Amino acid sequence: MLRIAVPNKGSLSEPASAMLHEAGYRQRKDRRELVLVDSANDVEFFFLRPRDIAVYVGSGKLDIGITGRDLLLDSGSQAEEIMQLGFAGSTFRYATRPGTAKDVGDFGGMTIATSFSGLVTKHLADHGVDASVVHLDGAVETAIQLGVAEIIADVVETGTTLRNAGLEIIGEPILESEAVVIRRAGAPLDDPKVQQFLRRMQGVLVARRYVMMDYDIRVEHVERAVSLTPGLESPTVSPLHHEGWVAVRSMVPAQDAQRIMDELYELGARAILTTGIHACRL
Repeated sequence: MLRIAVPNKGSLSEPASAMLHEAGYRQRKDRRELVLVDSANDVEFFFLRPRDIAVYVGSGKLDIGITGRDLLLDSGSQAEEIMQLGFAGSTFRYATRPGTAKDVGDFGGMTIATSFSGLVTKHLADHGVDASVVHLDGAVETAIQLGVAEIIADVVETGTTLRNAGLEIIGEPILESEAVVIRRAGAPLDDPKVQQFLRRMQGVLVARRYVMMDYDIRVEHVERAVSLTPGLESPTVSPLHHEGWVAVRSMVPAQDAQRIMDELYELGARAILTTGIHACRL
């Protein structure tokens, strides 16, 4: 049975469970449930603190986990990223009071407060900067106001919270993070159960990015129409009862669907329809 760690709370929790549900797995109905056995799919889910998931997976106690890239790297565990999941995107940045520093090279002798001490310590070492790191949980922006540190390092989305605290973002991003699937470093990826899980998750990612488009068009315009809707491999083209017309079916990027429909219509296509894709295998 494949043993999978899933975030039990926070910004990773609901999107991860939603994606697993779309991939055909059972998910808990009660937030107090810590372990869920999906016997139909031969999987056991463990709902854990997001910060702990990399530790469990890195130790080999669990086979696979879903967590944030920032949490994975901060943990220092023997786990590695094997798939990007495309949600919970965030940027990890430094911030300070205006005029204190311009970039990481100016941090020598200063103190940096953060909830990601492992990640920041490594980043400073990679840049040859000798600075102190203070680990705090929670709202680290108050650390500067209270004199605990001159710099903070934290996840930044809009930057509004930092600006309200009188701080400015400085330097280049420390890390661009998102939700990822992790596996113990060096563990074989050719395990059939692991491969099946990854195929299902990849199928969800593709299904979310594409729609199925169907349309009718005159034979003489097929080549130009197909150039607009090439599909992943090749579109399906079928003759219609009315001579000189064909039906075309193809997967197209969801974000481009409206533009493609407009262009097909101008080309003479009619009965243009798009439908969502709930699951796929490529």
